[in-house]
Amino acid sequence: MEQMMLRSAAFDDHTLMPADYSHDSGDVSPPLEWSEPSGEVVELALACEDPDAPTGTFAHWLLAGIDPATTGLDAGERPTGAVVGRNDYGADGYGGPKPPAGDDPHRYFFRLYGLSEPSGLRDGFTAEDLRVAVQEKVVASGTLVGTFVR
Repeated sequence: MEQMMLRSAAFDDHTLMPADYSHDSGDVSPPLEWSEPSGEVVELALACEDPDAPTGTFAHWLLAGIDPATTGLDAGERPTGAVVGRNDYGADGYGGPKPPAGDDPHRYFFRLYGLSEPSGLRDGFTAEDLRVAVQEKVVASGTLVGTFVR
């Protein structure tokens, strides 16, 4: 599987995310950039999930249908033509970190998937819908982990 570089100008891998990108600060997604995948990729999908949430893995951001020629997103940007999933706050789009006060830092896994076939997802899809849709289609991927504490 092809490894894609995924990074953010706002934070480094496994470091604290600025509060600007938290739930309490208005749910502005952080800027991201990534390496262009091989020609085998026909669609990109992106997920941000917190596996440290008290109720189990919490989906903060789900995108699919991203043009494979796209190599990044500005803060708060929704890519043209992309479909937006429903986060576990019950809203479409990005919902920033809001771990319980006093918890150890939570980890936020930003995962970029390069798909060999279209996902077929539509606006409002869930994290489980994404997992099912990308099975056996992922030919490239990249991961960036941010942390956050309140």
